[in-house]
Formats: sequence, C-alpha cells, structure tokens
Amino acid sequence: MSQWVRLCAAKESPAPGNVMEAEVAGVAICLANVEGRLSALDNWCPHRRGPLGQGWIEGEAVVCPWHSWAFNTTTGIAEPPERAKVDIFPVKVENDEVLVNLGDNVPVNLA
Repeated sequence: MSQWVRLCAAKESPAPGNVMEAEVAGVAICLANVEGRLSALDNWCPHRRGPLGQGWIEGEAVVCPWHSWAFNTTTGIAEPPERAKVDIFPVKVENDEVLVNLGDNVPVNLA
C-alpha cells in the first residue's frame, strides 16, 4: 500500500540546482531540484554510503560528495562506468507542502 507523507514545506525545498537532506518515517531522502523539478532519491550512495543530499547537481544527476558517483534524478541509475542504482520516490507539491510516496516503507501510524 502506498501513502503520501509530508517531507517539508515547499518554501524549505532546495532552490533550482541544489540538493538537501531530509528524513521522513525513518527513511533518509535526498531532495533534488533540477531546473525547478523536484526529485526524491534514497540519500545513501551504494558505494560507501555517502550522503547524496550533501552533494551537488550536474545536468540531471545528483553527485555524491565522497567519490563523485552521479545518479540520474529520474531513474536512480548511476552514470557509467559505475553499475549502481538508488531508489527513487514519487514526489509532488500540494498545498505548499512537498509530499513523498515511500511505498510500503511508511508506518501505518503516519497515515
């Protein structure tokens, strides 16, 4: 069962070209703004668990600040030559709040 949960106020979301870290329901999220489009990714790089929300944007990718692995903000797939992927979560802005859909990862009491 999927549920939309509040991640942050829209005014707290990153400006275009920036990323931020957030946590909801115990899930660490990297919220990225690529040219005005928000994307929510798993915050932890699979290489060495670097915090993607402390990285930066290059084109359509979030770059890990530790070893520069770059993950596409739409697919979660790392740019070659790495063969890795991070989870992508649906995100939307509604009533001036950024909502994210964590799928089955949301505790029932947050519904």
